[in-house]
Amino acid sequence: MDNFRGPLKTDCEEMLGRFQATESVRFERFSAIWKDINFSCIFYGKADPKERRLFARLALSVVSPYFHPPYTFQIRVGGLYLLYGLFHTQLCTPKEKIRIALKDWKDVMQFQQDAEKAQHHDVVYIFKKLMSEKAFLFTAMPTMLSCRMKRDDGKGRNICEEFVDPPTRTQELVTTDVLEELANVHEHYETLKKAVFTDSDSNVNLIEQNLVCKLNNAVLTYSNWQENRTKAEQLDAEEGPSNQDSSRRAQLLASIKSRSYGQVMEASKGRRHRQSQLVRSADGDHTPNGSSKKKRPPSLKNRTQLRFEIKVTPEAVGFLSAVGIFVVLLAILFLFINKKLCFARVGGLPCLEQYSRRKRRDRAGIHQGLGE
Repeated sequence: MDNFRGPLKTDCEEMLGRFQATESVRFERFSAIWKDINFSCIFYGKADPKERRLFARLALSVVSPYFHPPYTFQIRVGGLYLLYGLFHTQLCTPKEKIRIALKDWKDVMQFQQDAEKAQHHDVVYIFKKLMSEKAFLFTAMPTMLSCRMKRDDGKGRNICEEFVDPPTRTQELVTTDVLEELANVHEHYETLKKAVFTDSDSNVNLIEQNLVCKLNNAVLTYSNWQENRTKAEQLDAEEGPSNQDSSRRAQLLASIKSRSYGQVMEASKGRRHRQSQLVRSADGDHTPNGSSKKKRPPSLKNRTQLRFEIKVTPEAVGFLSAVGIFVVLLAILFLFINKKLCFARVGGLPCLEQYSRRKRRDRAGIHQGLGE
């Protein structure tokens, strides 16, 4: 059934577009368009009751979003009429109901109040007719959910921009009631100020005198500017962009690309052992054959040597050598003095001295024996 969603949405938007062109919310205009298109024939061709019910449920779910914001009042009225026609022309028994989420019921009641204030009695009649026939099914979600439901790719949720009101936040905030309230507060403020200060002082005038009028004029000016801008955008969309705008856009894109490609990209954690290279645009250096030379990154050994290499001048080498030799000589001198002092305190080497005396005596005895 999802294959019928796109064509069905196209047909509904075509009918709502024709109803929008009438610039009316009367039901007779809508019924004339319905009969001209013969829209009720969409339910024909399905013999299986199960398929009829599934198709009726799909049709009502496709039309239901047009009955809710952010669409205009006229499009919402057309969505209500379209739901009314589909509900009564479906071939299911019992009839498939219109799903309305509880979070959307507040907007529906506000829509009914707006229709009653504007005295659109046919709109109020159609809505109350559906309510009396219990055509609405109040649910937690606007669409039925299931565990095996396919993942929604967002194709059925696209909003038609032609049916949406332009942003009117300022007009909604600054209404007639708000302006009257501001005028009353300002008048009360002026009365209290006159009662407190007998003499008029310019330093006390913190608020402008014609605040309400200026605020109203500012809102009207903004609404006129917004309307003129919308018309200008529509004309530009019909005529297409000029060559000058296209050239400016192309230059802007080229500058953005040149700046982004001229920056050094930081390598990821797994590739930080490789040297990051500067990626240049079309004006970079190339070989005569047209292919750029890629420098081979240095090896790990070379990079380690370059990282820990210390540059020392010859003067520093000579100075450090002299200091080293001087320290070695001092150590030798210290050891020599320490040895002398140690042997002087002990009183010589008695073992060696006795051995040398015996040796001398033996030599003297040998010489005497030879002399005899």
